[in-house]
Amino acid sequence: MLNAIYDDTNEHMHKSIDALKRDFSTLRTGKVTTNIVDHIRVDYYGTPTALNQVGNVLATDATTISITPWEKSMLGAIEKAIQKADIGVNPNNDGDFIKLFFPAMTSEQRQDIVKQAKGMSEKAKIAVRNIRKDSNDQVKKLEKEKDISEDEMKKALDQIQKITDDNITQIEETLKTKEVDILKV
Repeated sequence: MLNAIYDDTNEHMHKSIDALKRDFSTLRTGKVTTNIVDHIRVDYYGTPTALNQVGNVLATDATTISITPWEKSMLGAIEKAIQKADIGVNPNNDGDFIKLFFPAMTSEQRQDIVKQAKGMSEKAKIAVRNIRKDSNDQVKKLEKEKDISEDEMKKALDQIQKITDDNITQIEETLKTKEVDILKV
């Protein structure tokens, strides 16, 4: 019974960390990756569709992303979606494909991105703490219904806190790694 709560707690906390890593992948580092445009949705005949589902998205070099639509008629819609997404660059449409030229990042921009990363990691920590609270409530409910003793409840709460601490540490390590990646010139 308690092991199921521990497993469930750990699983949910790991999902929060995975979500954080996905969020981090959208942040720009020194080298441009196609992850920057992953969240952009294009109006594909009335349906919001992921950019990589309507064309090839390639990072051609450290500062350029090239988007080649599978249908030339989609160029305008892709260009509009990129402008609306406000990713810090204007799309260059040459009639066949769209190129995004990212200028080298200034130290000020890098610091702003680090702040964004810290905000994302703080949200992940809050999610982990909310999961801890839910798990603690489940344990306290078991004790209240006399399914477990008070000593078992205290041990369970300690175990949940240990799981929480491990996951918070993992979030902080992930942030440190991303911070180094962002600040590296």
